[in-house]
Amino acid sequence: MADLINRKIVSSLFPKRIQNSHKYTNGKILNIAGASIYPGAAFLSSISPLKVGAGFVALACVKSIIHSIVTMAPEITFIPLNEEENGCISSNNEINDLISYNVVSIGCGITTNSATEKFVIDLISKLNERQKIIIDADGLNILSVQKNEISLKNVIITPHEKELARLLNVSVAEVHDNREKYARIMSQTHECITVLKGKNTIVTDGEKIYINTTGNSALAKAGTGDVLTGIISGLLAQKLKPIDAAIVGVYIHGFAGDIASSVLSEYSVMASDVINYLPFAIKKIIAEE
Repeated sequence: MADLINRKIVSSLFPKRIQNSHKYTNGKILNIAGASIYPGAAFLSSISPLKVGAGFVALACVKSIIHSIVTMAPEITFIPLNEEENGCISSNNEINDLISYNVVSIGCGITTNSATEKFVIDLISKLNERQKIIIDADGLNILSVQKNEISLKNVIITPHEKELARLLNVSVAEVHDNREKYARIMSQTHECITVLKGKNTIVTDGEKIYINTTGNSALAKAGTGDVLTGIISGLLAQKLKPIDAAIVGVYIHGFAGDIASSVLSEYSVMASDVINYLPFAIKKIIAEE
């Protein structure tokens, strides 16, 4: 039987701030995101971890988009990556410098060309189980081709129904009609945490299933998934367990969307508005303590 995620549960799990701390106390994140046509995905997934309390975010992205992002978010540190002529991440990048981070998020807006696919697979294969990893979007599309070659043990994946269908080689209709079943199968088969996005987002470790109770149609818009990835990575950086980071992350994401839509309407909320309303969601959550 599934458990509902509510504000009391989220308040009890929410990371506590340490007054005598520095930026690395609150977590150091490597975010691999973006291509020349998707700089927004890189921005959204990099700034949202900072908004939920992470101390440091390094964005590894193609060189051509750095200038546009730094003008929007000077708080982010950049790791320039070589790129293909089409503006995607090249396979010709030094990976060893990228595997020292405790939290790694992969996939937002990176596309799925062959060079990027090789880079992502090489990187994931060199990460270890002590590192906390979240994979989203094009990272999942790459895994759908290479899933039998890569261990996902303790990794958080955040698919929508079509992405999960690809990962499990079933139809989207089957996933849509049996969301809890297929989320559980994915987690049991690959020993991962599955966050199946959609109305009443599902979080499962293969044993317990949690159903989110926040969010509305305002979140059915481009970029909001990138924000969710960033939120979860920010919570992981603050030392939450993967299952707890996923539970808290989906709730806060939806709650910020609820607050934003109460002001702006469900029609007008943008992904960046969800980020802007995260502080209001957090203030209400920590008031429950």
